[in-house]
Formats: sequence, structure tokens, C-alpha cells
Amino acid sequence: MIHRNYKTEPIKENPHKVDVRKMYDDESAQIMHISLQKGETLKPHKTPVDVCFYILEGNPTIHIGNEAIPYPVDTLIESPANIVHHISNENESMARILVIKAPRPEQKTRLL
Repeated sequence: MIHRNYKTEPIKENPHKVDVRKMYDDESAQIMHISLQKGETLKPHKTPVDVCFYILEGNPTIHIGNEAIPYPVDTLIESPANIVHHISNENESMARILVIKAPRPEQKTRLL
């Protein structure tokens, strides 16, 4: 059995300069844990595969294309491949989000 806890996984260096931790990495899928403090945001980018966001904590705003909606805990949001998206946290409390990419991207994410 393999197990991981986001609190003990190392923070992955990333262009967004936020807390990102790799939880799962296989060619079939990749799962990242993102923590956003008040005022933090991911930079707008395109991912070459489909992405899902699962809200674990807080009320972050998910930006996909021209839509920007704050979502509550226990919500799953789908974003199709090659659509501009990002996540922001304008709230006082921390937001925690699982980001699921399937399959694992072979090309790099393109920042805009």
C-alpha cells in the first residue's frame, strides 16, 4: 500500500510561487494539492489535458475561459484541455484544492 499526506510532501517549485505538492504521478493521471493563502493566485495558463479541481477547504474562485465563480467545499469543477484557467483566493481563510490532470500531461503547461 502506498500512502501520502500533503503535510509531509515537499513543496514543488512552480512559476505561480504558491504551495503545490505532488500527491500522485502516473501516466494515467496526476494529482496535485494546492494551498492558496489570502490574495494568492495561480497565473492564467493552458493545460494540454483535461483538468478537474476539487475544493477541500475555503471558497476559491475558479476562472475558466470567461467564467469566474467562487466554489464551496466539496465541489468538483471540470476544465477541458487547452482552455485558459486559473484559481484565486480573495477570502480571509486559506483555500486547499486538489488538481487532477488526466492523463498526465506530456507537454508543459503554457503560462499566458
